[in-house]
Amino acid sequence: MESKLEEAEWVRARYDQLNLIEEKCLKAICHGQMYQKRMIAAHDKKVRPREFYEGELMLRKILPIQKDFQGKWAPNWEGPYVVKKAFSGGASILTEMDRKELPNPMNSDAVKKYIA
Repeated sequence: MESKLEEAEWVRARYDQLNLIEEKCLKAICHGQMYQKRMIAAHDKKVRPREFYEGELMLRKILPIQKDFQGKWAPNWEGPYVVKKAFSGGASILTEMDRKELPNPMNSDAVKKYIA
């Protein structure tokens, strides 16, 4: 009789442990989600959206993966270019000052405003 009682208590103790494990998992998931929300809020506080409009003057970043790479003392930006069309995702189509269009659209992280 005692062995069945001990076994029942052991089973009950195991169920209690499993319930505690599930509770700890849920608590950890909740903590992770709260942490992600805090990190997103901190990031968004410092990041300013960049908006470009048609007709603005821009400088284009010179990418280091080019044939005539001149080294450390070469300029980092080239231009000015005129924004022909600006898209909502940050991409823009640039044209040279003589209205010759560049072959590919440029992402907003590769251009900056030119202040004349």
